Amino acid sequence: MDSMKRVRKAVFPVAGLGTRFLPATKAIPKEMLTVVDRPVIQYVVDEAREAGIEHFIFVTGRNKAVIEDHFDVQFELYDTLAQRGKNDELARLQRLQPSPGQTSFTRQQVPLGLGHAVWCARELVGDEPFALLLPDMIMQSEKSCMKEMVELYAETGNNIVAVQECDPAEAHKYGIVGRGEDTHHGFRITGMVEKPKTGTAPSNLYINGRYILQPEIFGILDFFKQKAAYEIGIGINDSGRFAAQFHDAGY
Repeated sequence: MDSMKRVRKAVFPVAGLGTRFLPATKAIPKEMLTVVDRPVIQYVVDEAREAGIEHFIFVTGRNKAVIEDHFDVQFELYDTLAQRGKNDELARLQRLQPSPGQTSFTRQQVPLGLGHAVWCARELVGDEPFALLLPDMIMQSEKSCMKEMVELYAETGNNIVAVQECDPAEAHKYGIVGRGEDTHHGFRITGMVEKPKTGTAPSNLYINGRYILQPEIFGILDFFKQKAAYEIGIGINDSGRFAAQFHDAGY
């Protein structure tokens, strides 16, 4: 455990079309929709930053340049705020601004699922564990979800998946995990079923869009990415290790 690499990087898959939020996302990426005073993606990046993440990797698609602009320095805006004496607003923006070299952007040219988006980040992640945060889920807690996951990873060195409870009657809508024995302040996952048929779910615990993964996932995804007619997902086999899963993309 002494030689275990720290989780320094996070991947944010932001290439999706946001069809569930139409017409709001016709011209604005869903990740840039505003909740109170900031876009959704800012909340998720802030969560990663609180957990000690140092490098933010965005897997983008067409028409997502505004996300890159959001995390860039806007000299004209900063200068205008300074000239008008809006120091509080300027300071708040500067606190949210990533440092030079902290952000990277890569393109997912074809929408082939979450697993494919993760695979697209392989060169930027390299040979080290990384966090994966789905930007359409905002977490609210005293200690951030990802921070708790990083702490658990430091204790176990294992792949980590965050889950939440749902109404058992709604389990057929989600990716549901089977619960094994407790370990540290988490538990082992015995398997995962994507949208199980009503009455067959192994629990009411659904995957809520936060992961810590080992780089071995890229080798697994590399095999499946050759099946270009399929969307690639990320699953868990019965030994608790990660595996790729794929289904017909309908092309």
